[in-house]
Amino acid sequence: MRDDIPAPRATLSHGPQVLAIPGPSIMPDRVLRAMHRPSPNIYQGELIELTHSLIPDLKRVARTDYNATIYIGNGHASWEACLANTHSRGDLVLIPRTGSFADGWAEVARGLGLRVEMLDFGNRIPMDAAAIGARLREDHAQEIKSVLVVHVDTASSVRSDIAAIRAEIDAAGHPALMQVDCMASLATERYEMDAWGADVTIAGCQKGLMTPAGMCFVFYNDRADRAREGADCVTNYWDWRPRTNPDIYFRYFNGTGPTHHLYGLREALTMLVTEEGMENVWARHATLARAVWAAFEAWEAPGALELNVRDRAARSHAVTAVRLPQRGTDLREWCAGQMGLTLGIGLGMAPHGSPETAGFFRVGHMGHLSGHTMMGTLGGIQAGLGALGIAHGPGGLDAAAKVLAQA
Repeated sequence: MRDDIPAPRATLSHGPQVLAIPGPSIMPDRVLRAMHRPSPNIYQGELIELTHSLIPDLKRVARTDYNATIYIGNGHASWEACLANTHSRGDLVLIPRTGSFADGWAEVARGLGLRVEMLDFGNRIPMDAAAIGARLREDHAQEIKSVLVVHVDTASSVRSDIAAIRAEIDAAGHPALMQVDCMASLATERYEMDAWGADVTIAGCQKGLMTPAGMCFVFYNDRADRAREGADCVTNYWDWRPRTNPDIYFRYFNGTGPTHHLYGLREALTMLVTEEGMENVWARHATLARAVWAAFEAWEAPGALELNVRDRAARSHAVTAVRLPQRGTDLREWCAGQMGLTLGIGLGMAPHGSPETAGFFRVGHMGHLSGHTMMGTLGGIQAGLGALGIAHGPGGLDAAAKVLAQA
């Protein structure tokens, strides 16, 4: 071998890659095959009927009998869509915070000219419904027009109790709308829009709905639509009314639809709603989440590895945020380079650019994954902990396997 040619570096990352980030999630082959087709006729034919079929199934996923709309965009687009349809410039919105996605929603609200009040609960515990109710009782002039609630904050992995927040709003006798961000939780966790009293629900296609990023959804009830009457933030593009039961197909999207995404979404909804059933989808995610928690609880070591959310009842079934002081980035990079396993970055858990940002990572366990997939992800993490000499307790994989064996 020539001396100037570097020796080959062995790696186990060749072969199937696993995307264990909290969205975009792994795309099923069936969804990708459904999208792999020439562009369809957008004026008549199968695309029109296919689109009509999506709306009832989207409502089944969100558990609502009210309205569902589809926008071309990401989660930020859904934030703007819901606020534009329900608010006027100068309105006050209350945003309870359990992670950085509340900050993002607040930024969009300010950009629309709304006033924002934050109730900060930190990054590790759920929202205190009683504290929200107390703030509404103080609002004698009823200036607060909406309470903007992130069900599961994808950065912190904190899950909050939506039904309890609705109960507090009602007990306060306050007319504020409750608008709920379900980006991480739709089709991964139990969510009941109508039964829990949400007026607006927003979500995207790239997480629990297993479709490549590019579409978002806004579900809204009649009460929210009444707020639309006086909303001066709404524009022709964001207006949800023409998109709801449109008389002309192109009004679903205010122009050309996301054609290939619609084919993919149709296949994903068939898999979730028709074949598996939403109760089973929720149960699968709950079991896989418990397996993840069991592994990390076994691995936890003082001053080293630690689950961000201590209370199991407040942990997401879709994503788990982990604290690993100084070594979170090291572990992510080793898993990607040596195992073909991509873990999520720590997001919003420390000031941007600070050294502390290297001490966090996230494991996404949402969408198209099985017990086998989950055990492979956990095995890759355990191998990385050992390879990097990171202090951790024994028995993580055994603890996870026990959860799956008992399911």
